[in-house]
Amino acid sequence: MELVDIQKTVDERMVALDQVGVCDLKYPITVLDRSNGTQQTIANVALSVSLPAEVKGTHMSRFIVVINAYRGEITMTAIPKILQDLKLKLEATAAQVSMTFPYFIEKAAPVSGLKGFIDCEATFHGESCPSGEKFHLVVKVPVSSLCPCSKAISDYGAHNQRGTVEMNVHLAEKNGKLPKLWIEELFEIAEASASAPLYPLLKRTDERFVTMQAYENPAFVEDIVRNVAVRLRDDERISSFEVKVTNFESIHAHNAFAVTRFSR
Repeated sequence: MELVDIQKTVDERMVALDQVGVCDLKYPITVLDRSNGTQQTIANVALSVSLPAEVKGTHMSRFIVVINAYRGEITMTAIPKILQDLKLKLEATAAQVSMTFPYFIEKAAPVSGLKGFIDCEATFHGESCPSGEKFHLVVKVPVSSLCPCSKAISDYGAHNQRGTVEMNVHLAEKNGKLPKLWIEELFEIAEASASAPLYPLLKRTDERFVTMQAYENPAFVEDIVRNVAVRLRDDERISSFEVKVTNFESIHAHNAFAVTRFSR
């Protein structure tokens, strides 16, 4: 018995779709790790393609077929190949891939040297369309900030809080290849731009060190976003970026944020 392919039938409403596909797909991926070579993690994946106005639907199962073909080798460098396969197998002119995952970095406490793992959130985002290809690396890093105003007006102490630095960088393709940019590099930029880094494990001697480090490096949310922007702006591998810093305020009922964008 021949089954009818409804997706292939004609749609008379004549509305083209920019994206149609699958999302919230949990999938094991391999990420390049600067210290250990590779790291295994689990990504929340979204795959999509464009759909012509005259076609009723896409074939959702083919997205899974494509991603399964890269089992064990879904790294940043595989994204362009996945995009090409999506366009080919789904007969589309444009395709998008997004993978968001936790990435773990081993950190040693500043005084005791005790080690543990701290995680950040990272996203690989790629798209391929008739006008060209784009690849974005997004990394969200937890940091600590101490308020310069609070320090200046107080007889002692100052309020401080955790926050996040989110960097969305567009890599500059050179000779048809994407440059290598480690997640760890963006992680270190975020930490160096804040009042103090966070640690997975602190003893009393470490806590004293970090507390005083933050006190000696007060920073508004505006300062942190500018500090990050200056460092990213100096990196020729990056053609454009957006930086968003959010402070989870400790003495207010709201949060504070700042955003900046840059393009060469």
